[in-house]
Amino acid sequence: MKTGITALLFCIWAPGLLGAQHILPEAQRAQVVNEILAERFNHLLPKLMDETDLDMWVLISREYNEDPVLRTMLPATWLNARRRTILLFYRDKERDTIDKLAVARYNVGQNIVSAWDKEKEPDQWKRLMQLIEERDPKKIGLNFSRDHNIADGLDKTDYEAFMANLPKKYANRVVSAEPLAVRWIETRTAREMVIYEQLVSITHNIIAEAFSEKVITPGVTTTTEVEWWMRQKATDMGLECWFHPTVDVQRSSEELVGHLYSFSGRPDDMVIMPGDLLHCDFGITYLRLNTDCQELAYVLKPGETKAPDFLVEGLKDGNRVQDFLTKNMVRGRTGNEILAQSLSQARAAGLRPAIYTHPLGSYGHSAGTTIGMWDAQGGVMKDDGENWPLNPNTVYAIELNTTITVPEWKRDIRIMLEEAGFFGEDGFRYVNGRQTELLLVPRVQSHQGH
Repeated sequence: MKTGITALLFCIWAPGLLGAQHILPEAQRAQVVNEILAERFNHLLPKLMDETDLDMWVLISREYNEDPVLRTMLPATWLNARRRTILLFYRDKERDTIDKLAVARYNVGQNIVSAWDKEKEPDQWKRLMQLIEERDPKKIGLNFSRDHNIADGLDKTDYEAFMANLPKKYANRVVSAEPLAVRWIETRTAREMVIYEQLVSITHNIIAEAFSEKVITPGVTTTTEVEWWMRQKATDMGLECWFHPTVDVQRSSEELVGHLYSFSGRPDDMVIMPGDLLHCDFGITYLRLNTDCQELAYVLKPGETKAPDFLVEGLKDGNRVQDFLTKNMVRGRTGNEILAQSLSQARAAGLRPAIYTHPLGSYGHSAGTTIGMWDAQGGVMKDDGENWPLNPNTVYAIELNTTITVPEWKRDIRIMLEEAGFFGEDGFRYVNGRQTELLLVPRVQSHQGH
């Protein structure tokens, strides 16, 4: 039997044939997840603790009320925390060691060792304090944060209990673990990026099949039917969607509506007709990673063999906005800085852009550098991660649009795009390419857009 990454590559990837992309069975998924966790705990976490100058990190969760950071640390066989789960990480930089302890009755997988014998010390909080005093940390990081919701997972009850039991001499050493929590969530390893490319490829292929004659019969099929087909396809493949797919239509007989239309308020069951410009928003979850993709398709009219030139050029304008954004993704810049420069340059080039790019990875809307929001084109506020710098080895949903005027339709339309992009030590790249050609319904020739 193939194991580890070899099994992953064998089972998940078969280029060009969606039906041949076989998803790993649960046991092999668990093996991959646990191997990646071990690498992250043993190699990534010590580095991140040194970078953020935090020598102790304590995470506390109760069953069904999990801290979103702790949730990413649970082994594959733990689907939730158990009772009250307390994890303690202690980094001794001089000795180059890291303690990975659980104040729990049992080990938390193979990486985190139980450090509590309830028969010797019945009180879980007292045992936690013993472990802290034995290590005498300079700082004790807890997961509370104003700016990043994912780093704010410590609930009021557990915080108050922690502080009530903490010896007074350590009270002024308690700090927010926000920098470490966000770096843990946003940072991807090399192995995760190998997997990520395949996940995005699967996402692209599902969209390509959804926006084809295999699924759509113009004049019959509705947008709602395509949405449910995409979700069912993911389920049938053994995947999950982290949000319900959306499909919407722009056509010559309607006015351009606000951005909110794409997220809420779209009419259901719109019958797809020849001449429509279709847009979808679709993302999957697999092996603890998430994708988020928006693509466009054109429904051919009788006698047409290609999309109208104004739509072809419109997609090129959307790609130009992407280029302005990704060229401004420079290490250390904040999301607001990247947003302002990208919008300014795109507008100077005659485009009408909107940029609302978000971190992507352990969560669909993840923690990290936020580059605009659809309703905050002047920049996001502090409580939305305004000051967080762009760091290497991070992934983003390059989400944006540009508005174009279509004289043939006597109206404006919006070219909306979203693709997974990786920012690494050598700069930016798309995880699995981007759409540069409109999908056609029905197909005239093979799609070369990825």
